[in-house]
Amino acid sequence: MARADDALARLVREEGTGVLATLIRVTGQVDLAQDAAQDAMVRALETWPRDGVPDNPRGWLLVTAKRRAVDIIRREARRAGKETEAMMFADPVPGPAEPPEVIRDDLLRLVFTCCHPALALEAQVALALRTLGGLSTAEVARSLLVPEPTMAKRLSRARQKIAQARIPYRVPDPDELPGRLAGVAATVYLIFNEGYAAGAGADLVRVTLTAEAIRLARLLAGLMPDEPTVLGLLALLLLTDARRAARVDPAGRPVLLADQDRSKWDADAIKEGVELVGRALRRTPDHPDQYVVQAAIAACHALAPAYAATNWDAVISWYDVLPGLAGSPVARLNRAAALAERDGPGPGLALVDAIDGLTGYPWWHATRAELLQRLDRPAEARAAYEQALALGMNEPQAGQLRGRMSVLPPQ
Repeated sequence: MARADDALARLVREEGTGVLATLIRVTGQVDLAQDAAQDAMVRALETWPRDGVPDNPRGWLLVTAKRRAVDIIRREARRAGKETEAMMFADPVPGPAEPPEVIRDDLLRLVFTCCHPALALEAQVALALRTLGGLSTAEVARSLLVPEPTMAKRLSRARQKIAQARIPYRVPDPDELPGRLAGVAATVYLIFNEGYAAGAGADLVRVTLTAEAIRLARLLAGLMPDEPTVLGLLALLLLTDARRAARVDPAGRPVLLADQDRSKWDADAIKEGVELVGRALRRTPDHPDQYVVQAAIAACHALAPAYAATNWDAVISWYDVLPGLAGSPVARLNRAAALAERDGPGPGLALVDAIDGLTGYPWWHATRAELLQRLDRPAEARAAYEQALALGMNEPQAGQLRGRMSVLPPQ
């Protein structure tokens, strides 16, 4: 029953993202659209378990949200003509589903609105994750390694800035695209990450989010076909997602990279991703781009016929040219894990312990626990596993860590 409830909640939230994007276009008001879409989602969670999921969930949500928006405008009307404005988008009965190209454009407009250069980059990414990705404030805070109260304030300020600056809801002109790219790329990447390894819940993967991120990356590639950042981003997502079918066993448990059946990997996605990496590298011979470098690392894994054949020298070399490596504790953690595979758990643990700023990140503790376990330091490994579990993760990942902890000798 709990899994059914979780699945329904995911459906409502994921369909609600498209509804929100369309409602912003129709009303021209972000706050109004968010309030109306949220109300429609609450109503769906109240009525769908009783009445069943409608044939067109997004259409149902959109009609309900439009009606709610009309109610809000009527209630808050302070000047003549507001009633007319409300009736301009009132839709009394469910109509046909929005054409895919309309939904696509609405979502693209929304991500570029959130990533306007008038907002600080960290605010752009946070707002887009909360609005476009459908992540909760807690999930956004966890993705960006920021305390939840701080994130709530950041989101509130960003929404106010959009309203005060009258930021237009549209895809920018070509000459404006470069100024938006950093925020848009970071947003798409983090939406993918939340889908690829959900921060909480019963599922390891949220396929709807990973598919949406890849689709948005393809749209960006269509807008900016020669931009290395976009090519690298799309390559990274494709090469990472190519492993999806091998990441979960029949019981829903995670399968680590070392143990995956590589025959299940998506060969077409790997081929496309590797070709994109090549194109992107040719466009960045002197100035490494973070997404291109990360895609090159993913290509090293994708092209290795077996885990034991991974070219760890190449992986570590790519990490060493990763822009911003010194200032990115998560990237340094990933490099330390790669070095542990090449040089052993002792040198790897020394690097992990030297990283500051990740005590609230469960995978720092989980990495320490694994390396301590390999070094036959069970008491310390157990304590690190417990710290990782206490910080929260999705249920399959938690089960995997508990399984690793269960083989430790008793205290």
